[in-house]
Amino acid sequence: MPFVNIKTPEAALNRAQKEEIVHRMTEMLVEYMSEAARPHTMVLIEEVKDGGYGRADEIFIIPDAYRAKDGD
Repeated sequence: MPFVNIKTPEAALNRAQKEEIVHRMTEMLVEYMSEAARPHTMVLIEEVKDGGYGRADEIFIIPDAYRAKDGD
């Protein structure tokens, strides 16, 4: 079973963007592995809360400019 795990800051993606990622990742894996992979492909999008990880030796808080604009 193909499995893709994507971690992203919480609120960085809206529902439509997540759906597109799932679709495009699935399509890419089907191209590589054949149509037989489609029903077994798992795409997991994990949202990490602000302050839940660090970058450049500092706790990361997502800037407002990178937050999803339209709701779920």
